Amino acid sequence: MIVRRLSGDKARCWLLARQGVELSEVPMPAKRYKVTLEPDERRDLEKLISRGKGAARRLAHARILLHADQGEGRPGKIDAEIAEAVGVSVATIERVRQRFVEEGLETALSPRPPRRLYPRKLDGEARLIALACSPPPEGRARWTLRMLAERMVVLGHVETVSHETVRTTLQQTNSNRI
Repeated sequence: MIVRRLSGDKARCWLLARQGVELSEVPMPAKRYKVTLEPDERRDLEKLISRGKGAARRLAHARILLHADQGEGRPGKIDAEIAEAVGVSVATIERVRQRFVEEGLETALSPRPPRRLYPRKLDGEARLIALACSPPPEGRARWTLRMLAERMVVLGHVETVSHETVRTTLQQTNSNRI
């Protein structure tokens, strides 16, 4: 017996499919976010998909919205059917539905911007460039990234910094001294 369930707490999990029963025959709870596309929105989504060019996530979200559309006599498919047709998880379908209803079509198609922003430790740091251009320590022919990172900490310019941060900062300045 094949049983598929929606993620969430166990009391709210519904049986979506059983062996020998079509997914459309299984009673489903009312959707919290119903997708109803305007004719011009539907036309734009179909045009986007028919071109086949664009970000894969954007095209998948467009397919999700077209399958979920409940406007103008369209019944709209259940999430499990959409997940199978598009090749994404049910949770993705729920998030796309929610973003469409709450924020609009363009937002539902676009990836969500990252929630966390990390402040840059070195942003075109002049002290790093000056250090890289200075003579290397005794016994060395040139600076290494790790030596530059260690020296920046020793000199008190930053609390901590990785050699990778030093590399990307120097790369942005087009410095070829190291």
